[in-house]
Formats: sequence, C-alpha cells, structure tokens
Amino acid sequence: MININAEALVERFMRYVQIDTQSDPQSETYPTTEKQKNLSRVLLNELHAMGIGGAELDDNGYVYATIPSNSKKDNVPAICFCSHVDTAPDCSGANVKPILHKKYDGNDIILPDDITQVLKLKDAPYLKQHIGSDIITASGNTLLGADDKSGVAVIMQAAEYLVNNPSVIHGKIKIVFTPDEEVGKGTAKIDMNKVGAQFGYTLDGGDAGSLEDETFSADGAKIVINGVIAHPGYAKGKLVNAIKIAGEILDALPKNEWAPEATEHKEGFVHPVRVEGIAEKATIDFIVRDFDLQKLKAHGKKLEALAQHIVDKYPGTTMEFTISEQYRNMKEILDKHPEVAAYAAEAIRRTGLEVKTESIRGGTDGSKLSYMGLPCPNIFTGMQGIHSKIEWIGVKDMMKSAETIVHLCMVWEEKS
Repeated sequence: MININAEALVERFMRYVQIDTQSDPQSETYPTTEKQKNLSRVLLNELHAMGIGGAELDDNGYVYATIPSNSKKDNVPAICFCSHVDTAPDCSGANVKPILHKKYDGNDIILPDDITQVLKLKDAPYLKQHIGSDIITASGNTLLGADDKSGVAVIMQAAEYLVNNPSVIHGKIKIVFTPDEEVGKGTAKIDMNKVGAQFGYTLDGGDAGSLEDETFSADGAKIVINGVIAHPGYAKGKLVNAIKIAGEILDALPKNEWAPEATEHKEGFVHPVRVEGIAEKATIDFIVRDFDLQKLKAHGKKLEALAQHIVDKYPGTTMEFTISEQYRNMKEILDKHPEVAAYAAEAIRRTGLEVKTESIRGGTDGSKLSYMGLPCPNIFTGMQGIHSKIEWIGVKDMMKSAETIVHLCMVWEEKS
C-alpha cells in the first residue's frame, strides 16, 4: 500500500508556486530568466536534505539527481522523471497567492483578488469529479503555476517516499528539472550524459489517468515584410507601409478553419503569436502545428503562398519567409519502444485509475527528449485551466500522480 502524504504534498506545491519562475520568449540567455534558478536552488537543497547526495544544479538552470537502485537485478533500466520549473509568459506568474479550497462544494468560486475571475462548474466540467475533495486555485491576478509545478511537486514527493521506504524495490531513478519548457527551449542545454537514463517520463499532463504518447509536430514560421519608406508628408505614390501589409496578411488568414480557435482533435493549425515593426519593416511570427508531418509541411507552404500573394500586390516591397523545426511527434519513437507506455499504463491502473491514452495538442520536453535518445511519454498531474487566471488543480489527482511514479518504478524492476 502506497500512502502519499497529502498534507506534505500540498504544502510543497503551494510553496513552489509562490516562487516566480516565468520564462521569457524574447530572451537569448540560458535560462531565459535568472529567477527560474530560485526554484531550482530550493529543489537542490531539498534533494540534498532527502539524502540524495549527487544532486546538482548547472549554470543553465537544470537540476539533475539520482536515486540509486536497491534491486538485486543488474539489468533494470535507469528511468527518468522530468518536469519543468518555468511558468508560461501568457499570464503573470509574480506574487502568486495559492488558495486551498477544502472539500469543494460544487459552487462557483469567485477569486478574491479579481472578482471578475470566476471558476465555474459549467465551464470546467472536470470539477464535478472533485466535489467533496480539496482543490487549489490562485487568487485571481495570476496563473497558479500548476503547469508544471504540480509535476515538480509530485516528483519530489515520490522521491521522498522512495528514499524513506526502502522496501519499495526499484532500479536506478533519475530526476531532471528543466527551465524554459514554456518557450520551447526546455532541452536546449540539457546534458544527456547527466540525465543518464534509458527511458523517461514527463509529469506534465492533465486529467487523472491520462497518458499521452503523441504530440503535435511543430514548426516556427517568420514573415518579414520590407516596405517602401518615404517621408509621410511627401509620400503619395511612394510609401508602402509594411505594417499595413502585415495587417492584410493577418486578415487573410482563414477565420473558421486552420486556427487554434477553430480546430480540435487531430486538426492542425497556423497561429500568429507576435507582430512588431515600423512602416519600413514588419515581422510576424507564427507557430505551425499538426500531428501529421506531411500536413505540417503543407501548412507552411500554404502560409508562404498566402503572404506572397499579398506582398506581390505592392510594387517595390519584398518578403522573407523562414520556417524552422521546433519539435516532432514523439509517437514515432515511442512506437518503437511500446513497453515504455505500457508500463506507465500498468502503473496508473495499479493506483485504481482508468487509463486514458490521449494525444497532446501541444508539446512537452518529452517530444524533444524522445528524439534525443530518451523515449518519453507524458503522465498526468491533474492540472486544469493552464496558462490562465482560473487555473486549478485537485489534490487527489496530484496524490495519484505521485503514487503512479512509485508504482512505475516497481513495474520496471519487476519486468526486467
């Protein structure tokens, strides 16, 4: 019987989310914000306090730790559990005030620091599964940070359980906490030798029981429009404003398809995420997503053609179009190692949950790690409403997530 300490897990999580670790997509430093290391240092100290002496924090903000094997078998693969410390740039992560709502009663929750922010059962039907149980929200001015400090907290709680319960037999367990996942740089400076595992799992998922073995494949696209500049007082017949062309390109994007707000399930999209410029030169950044690699490439070509058609209407203007790989669907790798997801499914079932195999309309560090030699599906933590002021998480889901980790360590040992 695995008994995760709920009180300790809640205290740990609520303490972590109060540390501002927001990453910055415009920064070129590693990590993109130095403040991410504030949480990393806390984790390092706590790992050492658990007796995990080999834990370290490197200059790029990665935390690495090892729990030694206590198995008599010498063929148990080393497995890694990974979560990211940063929170999304979409919503403020400073001065987070977590609120523990004991025995949620099913009514709407008005968040106290901004009463316009209301967590409603009708908008979040998953709340029904938490009536009578404890949930955690922020106070209304910020995100909560369950993405992915819930993953960090459950890994730490599971690690403490493993250290304190040597009767749980397992192979070598590796722990990695990454910076900058939210800005697509979570594995940019990772040291795979220090990771030192054969298989891995990110703890970065939603509903209890969910196991995600497929992600979008992702590209980033950039359109640079070069206008024709002239003094606005003498511009007739001369000036071609790059900002206006950028606006026309954006207006030409399909409204009822090909956009995140108009797609679901396995449908891909093209999404503008940043616009900047002056009359002479304007830039639009896009993210391009699809589960199918050929469709992903087709999206990029379609976007380029759409933009070029508009730019061609304005003599003297030019356009530069670039597209770059961000990450690829991890399913291609995981299908070659079916035991990785199968053992996770077995661990989830051992907690008493039903397994929900799902695809992520997004990516995790596991997407990149899978192609870096560490097949790495994604396991639930319970996070809901992520990247928003009404983000929340159920305590019982986090407990089941930590329990899943412990079971998974045992499954790998048993089946080796």
